[in-house]
Amino acid sequence: MGFQEMPTNNYVESSFWNFDSLFQPQQHPARDAHDTFFLTSPATSDTFPEDYLQRVKAVHEHGGYGSSGYGYRWKRSEAQKNLLRTHTTAVSSRMLYKLAQEGFKPAKYFSIDRVFRNEAVDRTHLAEFHQVEGLVCDRGLTLGHLIATLQEFFSRLGMKELRFKPAFNPYTEPSMEIFGYSPELGKWMEVGNSGMFRPEMLQPMGLPPDVNVIAWGLSLERPTMILYGIDNIRDLFGHKVSLSMVKTNPICRMGL
Repeated sequence: MGFQEMPTNNYVESSFWNFDSLFQPQQHPARDAHDTFFLTSPATSDTFPEDYLQRVKAVHEHGGYGSSGYGYRWKRSEAQKNLLRTHTTAVSSRMLYKLAQEGFKPAKYFSIDRVFRNEAVDRTHLAEFHQVEGLVCDRGLTLGHLIATLQEFFSRLGMKELRFKPAFNPYTEPSMEIFGYSPELGKWMEVGNSGMFRPEMLQPMGLPPDVNVIAWGLSLERPTMILYGIDNIRDLFGHKVSLSMVKTNPICRMGL
């Protein structure tokens, strides 16, 4: 589909790139310690593009680009906190900022790598898992382009039937949850999230006002569990994985 892979070897990220640059307010629950792993050493980052940081601060506090902002006092100290990245969208943010600085040209990016959440471990949740992310950046993109791209993308994974449900994300509007029908399970299940990045995120980076970005993300583990009929995520990833399963199962082709 013509996508370029993003560099995702940065597990440690600053709150600025993980949250603030995505127009996610500093009082958002996802930024609490019970949801995110914060580092104690090094606890903070100090190097940011200063002009860009000031534009991010301004849009949080006062709005802009058609937005009224959040109307709170933005704190640099919160943005400096280091953490284990909670999503690979932090990488997308860095890539889009770099694209804006180098001179905009249409781009398609993807990544597959590990992310971390401070969650209770059970049969469907782990504190670390893999996220698949894709985005398309171009002029004139619409929600229709996003839906068509998702249909093509998931059909390559063997999921031919999709449904979409309106959702909320701080950095996308409109936003949609993605549901796919699983013949193996005989039911619809959530397989991902998607949306169009907000102007409050894109324009402070320096991207032109007529440039839109469609994006989506999903867990790698969930479709793999469906494909192999695995009921407990700990049997797929982690120290409880059976080596015999690894040896005897064929390479995962995801319906390709």
